[in-house]
Amino acid sequence: MGDNSGCNETNEIVVNVNKDVSNITQEDSTAHATASLLQKLVAEVVGTYFLIFAGCAAVAVNKNNDNVVTLPGISIVWGLAVMVLVYSLGHISGAHFNPAVTIAFATTRRFPLKQVPAYIAAQVFGSTLASGTLRLLFSGKHDQFVGTLAAGSNLQAFVMEFIITFYLMFIISGVATDNRAIGELAGIAVGSTVLLNVMFAGPITGASMNPARSIGPAFVHNEYRGIWIYMISPIVGAVSGAWVYNVIRYTDKPVREITKSGSFLKGAKP
Repeated sequence: MGDNSGCNETNEIVVNVNKDVSNITQEDSTAHATASLLQKLVAEVVGTYFLIFAGCAAVAVNKNNDNVVTLPGISIVWGLAVMVLVYSLGHISGAHFNPAVTIAFATTRRFPLKQVPAYIAAQVFGSTLASGTLRLLFSGKHDQFVGTLAAGSNLQAFVMEFIITFYLMFIISGVATDNRAIGELAGIAVGSTVLLNVMFAGPITGASMNPARSIGPAFVHNEYRGIWIYMISPIVGAVSGAWVYNVIRYTDKPVREITKSGSFLKGAKP
């Protein structure tokens, strides 16, 4: 996210909330069935915009006001932003807000491959808009680069981003795709994971976990140092996390598919 002093952080994601088929109302089913791709893309743009705006604004304010927000404060902002967005937009788009999450779900056949490019474009667009808004608000001497830069070596940053994104996607896979998980707590689980990751990885890499989170500020500030790390490592980490959870999952029931709906969407068990 922002700087290399511990004020950089990231963001976030998508999940599925389970609900017994007997509790699904006709209204729920109708809303589910009528969600168009355009609606999902708009939700991804708006959600990613709010996520990046809130998280990166915390970084900018912290830099401009003698670390008044602090690293724990910035971590809480990212975690809470992810949590509220999961609950408010998960039933529309799945609340990905992260190309790494979208790609990981696609590789495990839990998201339509043909929708991946559109989702990624929407996420990067939302991140770029948010970064541009922040640059307009914090202009002049208050202008701060709120992107992600490695504080140490590129190898250290790559490994750190891989591990924290692996952890994030592992948690998402558990609460989003496993019928045995307590789906109603998905937003809290994922938001808390983001908060924890930012707390210890923020000072090292900015705790991106999200290519869109890093690309948006890079576009706006024309700052591309180490950008390849934040494009490759989170994707590899997310894909690995999703597949490892699939390996350790054991159930005698079919795994719920989320290829035809958003991840954080309440749906019937198979």
